[in-house]
Order: sequence, then C-alpha cells, then structure tokens
Amino acid sequence: MGKVAVLMGGSSAEREISLLSGHGVLDALRQVGVDAHAFDPAERGLHELKTDGFARCFIALHGRHGEDGTVQGALELLGIPYTGSGVMASSIAMDKVMTKRIWEACGLPTPRHVVLQPGSQELADVRQVPDALGLPLIVKPPREGSSIGVSKVQGYSQMLDAVRLSAQYDPDVLCEEFIAGEEVTCAVLGTGADAQALPVIRIQAPEGAYDYQNKYFTDEVRYLCPSGLPEAEEMEIRRIVLASYRALGCRGWGRADLMVRASDRKPFLLEMNTSPGMTGHSLVPMAARASGIAYPDLCLRVLASAALDSPGAAAA
Repeated sequence: MGKVAVLMGGSSAEREISLLSGHGVLDALRQVGVDAHAFDPAERGLHELKTDGFARCFIALHGRHGEDGTVQGALELLGIPYTGSGVMASSIAMDKVMTKRIWEACGLPTPRHVVLQPGSQELADVRQVPDALGLPLIVKPPREGSSIGVSKVQGYSQMLDAVRLSAQYDPDVLCEEFIAGEEVTCAVLGTGADAQALPVIRIQAPEGAYDYQNKYFTDEVRYLCPSGLPEAEEMEIRRIVLASYRALGCRGWGRADLMVRASDRKPFLLEMNTSPGMTGHSLVPMAARASGIAYPDLCLRVLASAALDSPGAAAA
C-alpha cells in the first residue's frame, strides 16, 4: 500500500467524530502491517502529503471540507489516490437537496421536501411549510451530518426556532416530510456493478431520538443486525440502496440512511454518507462484522479501493 495518510479531524462541525473514526482506522491499519500515519488537514497543509511521500489517503474526515468533494479535488490535483467517492459524487451526496433531486429523477423514494433559502426564512414563509408537508416534520441543514442542527417540529409555533437553528449551520434550510416508522441504515462496499449492499441495520433509539448524543456518546441505542425484518423487506431496502448509490456515482464505500413507513412498510431514502463513521458506535463496521468482515479487514479493503477520478493523474 505504500505510505498511507489517514485524514482525520479537519475543520467541520463533525471534527470530534472524525478524530474518533480516524484513530480507529489508524490503529486497525497498523495492526495489519500498513505504514499508516495520522494527518489532520486543520493543522497541516495538504501539499505536505506530496512532499512527505504519501502514496494514498484513507479519508476519515466527515462533513464539510472532507466529505464534500473539496479534499477529493485537492487529492486529484496532487495525484494521490483516496478512499471513497470522487469529487462530483462526494459534493452531490453532501448536499441533501441535490441528492434528492437525483433520486427523484431516478424514481427512487425519498420524503417530500421544501427548501427555504435565505430570503424565505421569515415567519410568513416558514408558517406555510407545515401546510405543504404536514406535521410533524423535520427541519435540517442540507449540508451537515450527524444530526447536527436537526429538529423535529410538532407544531407551527416551533417552526421559526427550528429554521433559525438550522440556519446557524447552513444558509439554506431543508424541511422534510416526517416518515413515521422504523429507522434503518444500509452500507455498500465496492463500485459500479461490483458494489454490494451489506446487511441492513435496524435502529431503536430512546423515544425515537437518534440524535448526535445518542449516535456517538451513549449505549442506549439498540442496533439490530440481523435486522429482524422480513426477508422481502430487507432485500428491497438493499436493492434501493444499491440503486441510490449507483445513481449518485458513488464508489469504494458508503452508507445510506432510510425510514421504513409503518403504515405500508415502504422505505424512503434520507441521505447517502460517502465517508461513513468508523467509531466504536459506527454502523458500517457492525454490518461488515455481520458479513464476516473484521474491522481491520474492512479498513484494509476500503484502503485497497483508493482511486482517482483521473487515474493518469497518479503518474503526474
């Protein structure tokens, strides 16, 4: 594999989680004999990857300036292969609104939504959203992850505060139809026709609150893998996730989050993560384990898939 940089930390709101993911990956790669080193882009210039002789990068960055195509573009210019999706797929998947537009165009199920741009976030505009989407509904920043800035709105009076919270993280605000049912997630490994969906994980959070705190810092959430879903439901979720992954042009690995509507058991795609978490609470390692892939082997497999959008650039 050569000298490998594990990119972690960074400057996004998910820095803390990225450091947890990155150190987990770093330790695992070293266990299997990879010459791996920690590299924090918030503390070092990316040009040092070239001058220090790194042959490839494992991206364990989450959120902006790590999962959104920016670091991927820099690595393309440096000619250093990296894990995960390329520039365009990363940037699209980071933007939940653009992701939805592609999924809708491909006929894939995703909750109905309204986008409030900076000029449309006053009380008169905000109060119209529940009329369009119904209540309850979800308000969130379209370009953040880990449930940061997300609110579940139960009534008209809560809308303005929810929009203002979301706007602290992103100038645009995504309002989304609430799907009452079960939350599930499904990871993918591979690229194109060779991509494979791992077993579905069903998530049971306290009072249904699968938020930032419960995701990473408590042991109160139950993760069911095998999911316990009927086989036909599990297979349909995996089919939709593979289709959504390919529609966005993802490669290497990723993880889709979905809701399964209780009333008719229909799955709805929420988002695609192109640099999934690799912490002790993370879900891709859990699904991999259920498939017989140990954590170090998962890290090695992802690292082995490192690539460039323009392979010829690696020789430049």
